[in-house]
Amino acid sequence: MSRRYLILDVFTDRALGGNPLAVVLNSDGLDEASMQHITREFNLSETVFILPPKDPANRARIRIFTTAHELPFAGHPTVGASIALALEGGSAGAMALEEAIGIVKCEVATDGTGSRRGTSTFVVPRASTLEETEVSKRECADALSLEVADIGFDAHRPVVATAGVPFLFVPVANLTALARARPDESAFIRNLGAYGEAMYLYTLDDEGDADFRSRMFSPGIGSLEDPATGAAAAAFPSVLMDAEARVDGHHRVRIDQGVEMGRPSRINLAFTVKGGAVAQATIGGSAIVIAEGTLHV
Repeated sequence: MSRRYLILDVFTDRALGGNPLAVVLNSDGLDEASMQHITREFNLSETVFILPPKDPANRARIRIFTTAHELPFAGHPTVGASIALALEGGSAGAMALEEAIGIVKCEVATDGTGSRRGTSTFVVPRASTLEETEVSKRECADALSLEVADIGFDAHRPVVATAGVPFLFVPVANLTALARARPDESAFIRNLGAYGEAMYLYTLDDEGDADFRSRMFSPGIGSLEDPATGAAAAAFPSVLMDAEARVDGHHRVRIDQGVEMGRPSRINLAFTVKGGAVAQATIGGSAIVIAEGTLHV
């Protein structure tokens, strides 16, 4: 059977930047094993499979796979899939996607008929929370080939947070330390256990126009480094609330990632604080179609 696919660069408005994503547009009849094999064939960090929605009020059902396993939710596949659907269907605006985590509401805009670019902002479907765990600066430093003095800044400390997918958030002292970080996979496994599968480094961006610069290492889930990680950005509000005094109101945070890889990405995080807690968060970004083709499977 022939199935069309698109390749998009996500969280960028320029080709060959951001985080590449494969979107298989007609996935009817594919079982889980086939989806996993196709994902490994593309060999990108994630591949999205588009299926008819269970509820016709929603735009589509999507399944998200890494080269290692399926994910219940991820940010760059959500942004990329929603833009791909808008470009293919010729209609933007509000749409709801059925993901394993639940219904994800998106607002999509494109550059018009025949365009290859768009933007999407989605409401994070699950509130970010911190997990009860203790991770030392030494353990993080060893796993990243850094010094203990490189870990942390101000009141920011290593924590585990999730908005559906858990990440170990590691603040580093500055951009120089961020650039020097090199994952030691054996130390990841020895020191950090399951939390070493996805380690999100971040620091203040004192060079560009972003608020934070980040990197994400994930040797445990089939990709050494990720150019843009929306699911980590979705969990970031609880990390910020742990370390900073954020007053009630609306907050916007610009995160640049992928710079050290030569694939610069921009993730726009927004969240509302009410009564000292995060009430709602959104993730937004751009994407551009850079390739399309046909799968014969």
